[in-house]
Amino acid sequence: MGRWLIRRSAQAAVTLVVAVMLMFLLMRAAPGDPLSRLSGDRPLSSREIAVLRARYGLDQPLLHQLGAFLKGLLRGDLGVSIEYGRPVTQLLAERLPASLLLGGTVLLVNFSVGLWLGSRQALRRGSAEDRWLTVLSLIGFATPSFWLGLVLAWLVGVHWRLLPPAGMHSPLLDPASGALANATDLLRHLILPALTLSLVSIAATMRYQRGAMLEALRFPYIVTARAKGLPEGRVIWKHAWRNAVFPVITLFGLWLPVLVAGSVFVESVFAWPGLGSLAAAAVGNRDYPLLMGASLLASSLVVLGSLLTDLAYAFLDPRVRLS
Repeated sequence: MGRWLIRRSAQAAVTLVVAVMLMFLLMRAAPGDPLSRLSGDRPLSSREIAVLRARYGLDQPLLHQLGAFLKGLLRGDLGVSIEYGRPVTQLLAERLPASLLLGGTVLLVNFSVGLWLGSRQALRRGSAEDRWLTVLSLIGFATPSFWLGLVLAWLVGVHWRLLPPAGMHSPLLDPASGALANATDLLRHLILPALTLSLVSIAATMRYQRGAMLEALRFPYIVTARAKGLPEGRVIWKHAWRNAVFPVITLFGLWLPVLVAGSVFVESVFAWPGLGSLAAAAVGNRDYPLLMGASLLASSLVVLGSLLTDLAYAFLDPRVRLS
């Protein structure tokens, strides 16, 4: 197990380094000048442009810029944002709590409700409930999250005025009004973006869990367990569900970046001050350092999710450690 873990961790580290280098080179190859937005109403002179390019290291050769970025990365320095003029690490740290709140809520709702509904569908295969849930899951799977967010923001937030359509806090709420009032206000702002992402993600989890559960229920050991007279609940949840959870573990690893990055489109629709909306602004501003910081964070979670998925597989199935 120790050797397998070291080998798999080394592969993850190499994957992350290659991904960072490719992202850096692709961003620099994209058209556009990141300094163009700094001119304002008055065009910058050639001297001012040269000073700014030197300040942000854009006057150096591409490989030299890459080396400087990697050296700064080892020190925990992601550079200074071109648009905001502040360290990238500070900007990411300010937006991280909002993304963790939104992403954590979505993951919790997604996998608790999705696993339960998918297993319920498999156990009631062919029933009217199974058919209705299948139709709803397919609709949710095919619905774009940004479109659903716009519909919910307009219908629930603007037309019915049941929940705030944007932001994370009400600007009219007094910060000294008490912890309960602030928590209630935060929860009301969280419902719509979390519901949007949850409705889309639950659909995929339901489909995966239903298919995996149906396949597990057809295995010979399930027939043997029932023939031995074991209680049906034990047969389903201890024998069948444990083997049906493997595909969903992979899905969890793929959804782990949502915990930090959230959804760029959904955060933009609801003006949620998370890393997703910050990354969207960085793309529009061609803010290389900020975009690299957000991309690095998301890429790290992708690699970490893949590593944690392999660890979960190895823990649940010893055969994986021998492969």
